[in-house]
Amino acid sequence: MILYVNGDSHSAGAEAVNNHCFAQDDPAYSSLGRQPHPDNLKVSYSQILANNLGYELVCDAESGSSNDRIIRTTLEYLKHNTPDLIVIGWATWEREEVLIDGNYYQFSAGWITDCWPPIPTNVTEQYKQWVTDRDDTQTYCESAQKQIWGLHQQLRDIPHLFFNTYRGLTVKDQFDFDTSYLNPYEFNFSYSLWLKNQGYQTVNQNSFHFGPDAHQAWANHLTNMLKDRIIAK
Repeated sequence: MILYVNGDSHSAGAEAVNNHCFAQDDPAYSSLGRQPHPDNLKVSYSQILANNLGYELVCDAESGSSNDRIIRTTLEYLKHNTPDLIVIGWATWEREEVLIDGNYYQFSAGWITDCWPPIPTNVTEQYKQWVTDRDDTQTYCESAQKQIWGLHQQLRDIPHLFFNTYRGLTVKDQFDFDTSYLNPYEFNFSYSLWLKNQGYQTVNQNSFHFGPDAHQAWANHLTNMLKDRIIAK
């Protein structure tokens, strides 16, 4: 039985037991590139959830990931694989992906410069305009909802559970995801806010990431949700 997980740094377990987000940050694992650091992945909710369910984990999560990347890599995986269960933690809505010289790069208002090649002028101007326009939360949410709905429709034959890692969708017209999306329009049920409301703290005051105890709690929470909503079916 295969559990396929995709998402951003939260699903990758970034900083959970050390300060690495990517495997390549550690000389011992540099060959793994932007994959989750193995030490962090071991204590991530992704691995704990797989353990809880007795499944083998396949994790495509990447720190700094946009939802564009999450959907693209999920569909690439599904071209040649059919997992038994898919769990996706959606990233913040304003992140996007850009293709430069055959390679995909993620960008947000923080612009992760050490991960980027020399930036073409047209992309730099696109980025500046994007930062200027990014305050329209509803526009980003409506676009994200359409993307997520499209993937949901393609996964009709595969059990799946979506959740938001940071905030709920702010939209005018809400879609009916039935039991496949954990409280998509409510902020307090996102991964981050649910954990904070349960009393869990981030690994340090400058981080958005949580430690092993929080990952354990979220994995148990998802296990209960899955057994009630999806696996029992």
